[in-house]
Amino acid sequence: MVNNKKLLFTTSILGAGILALSASLAQAQDSGPPDEVTNWVFQPAFDTSDAGWDNGVIPWVKAVEEATQGTVKIKVEPAGALTSGDEAFGAAAAGMTDGYAGWATVYGGQMPEGMLAFGLPMGASSTEEAWELMWGNPDYRVGDLVQEAARERNLYWAGWSNQGPNAMFTKFPVSGLNDFKGKKMRAGGPQALFHQALGGVPVSMGAGDIYTAIKLGTVEGTYWDTGGIDDMSFHEVVDYAVMPGWNPAQHQEIFVNLESWNALTQWQRDQIDGIFKSTYFETSEMHAAQVDEALKILEESGGEVVQLSEEQVEEMRDLSIEKVWPQISELSERNAKGVELYKKYLKEKGKIE
Repeated sequence: MVNNKKLLFTTSILGAGILALSASLAQAQDSGPPDEVTNWVFQPAFDTSDAGWDNGVIPWVKAVEEATQGTVKIKVEPAGALTSGDEAFGAAAAGMTDGYAGWATVYGGQMPEGMLAFGLPMGASSTEEAWELMWGNPDYRVGDLVQEAARERNLYWAGWSNQGPNAMFTKFPVSGLNDFKGKKMRAGGPQALFHQALGGVPVSMGAGDIYTAIKLGTVEGTYWDTGGIDDMSFHEVVDYAVMPGWNPAQHQEIFVNLESWNALTQWQRDQIDGIFKSTYFETSEMHAAQVDEALKILEESGGEVVQLSEEQVEEMRDLSIEKVWPQISELSERNAKGVELYKKYLKEKGKIE
């Protein structure tokens, strides 16, 4: 009987020791880099010519590889390499690729909450305001709504960058908002909603067709991120840039396939989450520098930068809130909640009553 008790006691001790060792090993695995390297393949909705390549997704990729001590390596393929730019968001959600970078103008129909991350027309006016609204201030946290929507689509929102103002670039002179009435301009997604609110005629077309369409007079201008107009050579075919733009802080997002994300260790996920804020401000500064350079190139080409007055900016904000924001709200319950948080933010900033 005594021997049996000793055997049971010894077995219990050994079992507890094995469990403790297993837990210790698991904890060690989660508290540092794993032995295996994870290789991901991303395809954004754009190619290497887009400002979002060198100033957005590539710096984020480098930061991820450094933060994970080389245990996550990412190969980025340009749009068209694996799938079209329009299909890239869905490809990441389906697991055909491990990740995606792009904007609400591309995937707004597949995930309406993307418009909240892209930035509402005349919403946040700067990188700092956008961060406070989306992530920094617990009173708002609009980013949580986007993250919930992403998870429902088998994605994880892992990166963000303010590309600066998305503005109107025209062949016709602009002295006020009435000048856009009846004008045909290339505009997609939230851009199209805003252009319609101005009384204009939005025309949808691929990025590669815009230059020729403006040159031939098919459209009279385009909506585009300001820092990218020289990359697209738009300064050769437009005459005016209207600032501060309809969206002073247009954003680009990076999403990771959720299964690919969950396959990482907790340590790796924590490391990648840890660079979200730092890469946001780093890449946003890179885009800001490119905005100044692009406008300079436009002026040197004979173009003119039109600065709207404070009254005109206020008019543009009132128009956006009255006519565009309700359309965005109607797209989903989360969008409606996000729009209300945007309004709350602007009221507390004293920008609206």
